[in-house]
Amino acid sequence: MFYGIQLPVQSQSTLYAEPWEAAAGPGDLVAVARAAEAAGFDYIASCDHVAVPRRLAPAMSTVWYDPVATLAHLAAVTERVRLLSHVAVVGLRHPLVTAKQYATLDRLSGGRLLLGVGAGHVEEEFTALGVDFRQRGAVLDETIDALRAALGPEEYPEHHGKLYDFEGLGQLPRPAQEHVPLWVGGSSPAAVRRAALKGEGWLPQGDPREALPAQLDRIRRLREQAGLDGPFTVGAIAEPLYVGSPGWHVGRRTLTGEPERLAESLRAYRAMGVDQVQVRFRSRSRNELVDQIAAFGAGVGPHL
Repeated sequence: MFYGIQLPVQSQSTLYAEPWEAAAGPGDLVAVARAAEAAGFDYIASCDHVAVPRRLAPAMSTVWYDPVATLAHLAAVTERVRLLSHVAVVGLRHPLVTAKQYATLDRLSGGRLLLGVGAGHVEEEFTALGVDFRQRGAVLDETIDALRAALGPEEYPEHHGKLYDFEGLGQLPRPAQEHVPLWVGGSSPAAVRRAALKGEGWLPQGDPREALPAQLDRIRRLREQAGLDGPFTVGAIAEPLYVGSPGWHVGRRTLTGEPERLAESLRAYRAMGVDQVQVRFRSRSRNELVDQIAAFGAGVGPHL
């Protein structure tokens, strides 16, 4: 089982941001990304929102770095760690625009892109950009098909659908990878079905671990019924972690303790059929977070 991290700073929802992130900036992002790479993390991840309406700002905040710009910046200061959009709301943009951005990112990073996509949930964002919020599921379904063509090996990709129609339009550079992995995010019934039938992986959004077995059973059934037997990466988001004894209140849901204890808890995800787990650490400063990442890589990672 491999593991990655959703980066701090670049998105600051009150659901998970730590107080120190409010004053943090690019240097902190670079330090955390480098720490994750040094600790053996498989990927670093960045979120996507174009604009947050006032009604949601108290909970979501308006701090949402652009994922392509953020991951490209971090690609230049790392060498191995993969770059995940978790998730890109690709229905907000024409698929040729999305393909141009992410193909370039993959080329610049030497083939490290993991493209995570999702339907989105902020109606005002869709309205402002001229996209029908009520049809966002159908938009995403076709966008995934269009992106498969536009991120494939052909210099002149071709797609003919209800919403998008293109051919004879060249896009270079092509991605460095022969095939860009496309993972689908979301935990609603429609999102899980989309992941099973259209993705090469599933990125759950906040499912508690006790809910995962039923979701994974449904994915397996859907893929079997559709005759799909190719590689499929199942993800999970772990409870907040703190390696060792924190000495401060880290919240009742946070898993704490020695590395072996944390590894034993995380291995339960693997027993369910999870392939990769996304972790998040409680911290009071950038330095504490970097130390937690290093402790996890040294003590917990080898047991996974």
